Amino acid sequence: QVQLVESGGGLVQAGDSLRLSCAASGSIFSSYAMGWYRQAPGKHRELVAAITSGGTSNYADSVKGRFTISREKVKNTLYLQMNSLKPEDTAVYYCAAKPAGRTWYEGYWGQGTQVTVSS
Repeated sequence: QVQLVESGGGLVQAGDSLRLSCAASGSIFSSYAMGWYRQAPGKHRELVAAITSGGTSNYADSVKGRFTISREKVKNTLYLQMNSLKPEDTAVYYCAAKPAGRTWYEGYWGQGTQVTVSS
């Protein structure tokens, strides 16, 4: 059974930092690409950051320079360090795992964690 469990969301003020964590099943963590998506009310779900099994990362333009994605293989955990948070970062953040040759939506998803940034 593949599981992705997010934690670390919360209510913060603009300019604050948060670190999201995603605990993943060991069977997928070392070979799947991993990513963080977010969905704000009334908006489509968007890819925030992703990292390949080899460690190559990419980011949405809106978070470049502020967010950092990383994966710790020993702990089977994915992180998203979010600095200089803005009210527009408010959303439900989802951890996702993408199998090789498939789309993100054909992979696995966590239940989501709420991040709220007040101005």
